Amino acid sequence: MLFSEVYSTYFNAVAAILREAIQCDITDQRMSELIREKAFSESVLTVLPALKNEEWLLMNRKGQTPMKQPPQMPLTTLEKRWLKTLLSDPRIALFQPDETGLDDVEPLFSYNDVVYFDRYADGDPYTDANYIQNFHTVLQALREKRKLKISHSSRIDRRVSGVFVPFRLEYSGKDDKFRLITSGAWHSRTINLARITQCELLGEYADGECIPPRQKDASVIFDLTDERNALERVMLHFSDCRKETRRLDERHYTVTLWYEPQDETELLIRILSFGPMIRVTAPESFINLIQERLFRQKEFMMD
Repeated sequence: MLFSEVYSTYFNAVAAILREAIQCDITDQRMSELIREKAFSESVLTVLPALKNEEWLLMNRKGQTPMKQPPQMPLTTLEKRWLKTLLSDPRIALFQPDETGLDDVEPLFSYNDVVYFDRYADGDPYTDANYIQNFHTVLQALREKRKLKISHSSRIDRRVSGVFVPFRLEYSGKDDKFRLITSGAWHSRTINLARITQCELLGEYADGECIPPRQKDASVIFDLTDERNALERVMLHFSDCRKETRRLDERHYTVTLWYEPQDETELLIRILSFGPMIRVTAPESFINLIQERLFRQKEFMMD
C-alpha cells in the first residue's frame, strides 16, 4: 500500500508500541500515551482496539508480542517516487526540505498535472525570486525568534512599513496564499506574503514581546458516520483544527471543531465535501449557512 499521512502516522505509532512490547509487557495506558504522542489524539479509538482485539495479529490481549526484533520500515521505490512528487510542489520547496536519497528517483507525476477546481486562481507566485527570498527571511525570523522590518502594500494598494514580531505563518488552501500573523494581543496584523515588497531581519526579541493574538474561535458540532473510512479521512482533513471527538457507538461519532471566524466559508466548503457522512447539529447559524449554500447551488443547477 502506498503510504499516506494517516497510515504512515499509524505505522510509526504501532512500531513504537511494538518496540516497547519486545522489551516487556506493555499496558493499555502506555499504549494510549504512545498513540497520542505519535499519531492523533483520536487514533486511540481505532489503533488500540485493533491491537488489543488481535485484529492486526501483532500482539495478544495481554500486551505481549511474538516479534523478536524491532520493526523496520524502509521506504519502497514507490514511496520514494511519491515523496519526490510531493517535494516537486513549489509550496513545499519554499521550506527547503532535505532530498537526500531521492536524487536519482523519478516523481510519479508532475505538479503541473494537477488541476484545482475548488480554490481561487490568483495564488501566490511561488517561483518568483523576490517572493522566495521574502519567504525564507520570514521563516528564518520565526525559527530564530527575530524581529522583522517589513514594507508591504495593503488591500487598497497603500504602502505600509513597520517593525513586527512574527507570530506564525499560515496557509489558506482556498486562497492558495501564505499569510504572516504578527504578534500583539489587540494590534496583531495579517500580512499576505505576496504583498511584501521588502523584508529585513532584525535582532532577537524578548520572550515578553511575543504576545499571541487575541482571537475568539468559533466552533461547529457535527455527527459523523464512519463509512468508507470517514473517521480517518475527517481526522486527516481537519488536522489543522483543534477538535474533540466523542464515540457514540461502533460507527457513529460526535465531533467538535474550533476555527477562526475568518475561515468560516472555507470550513463550510470542506464540511460539505463529505456529503451525508457528516450532519451538522450546531450552531444554528452554521446550519443556516449550509442551507443557504445548498439552496443557491440548487438554483444554479436549475438555471
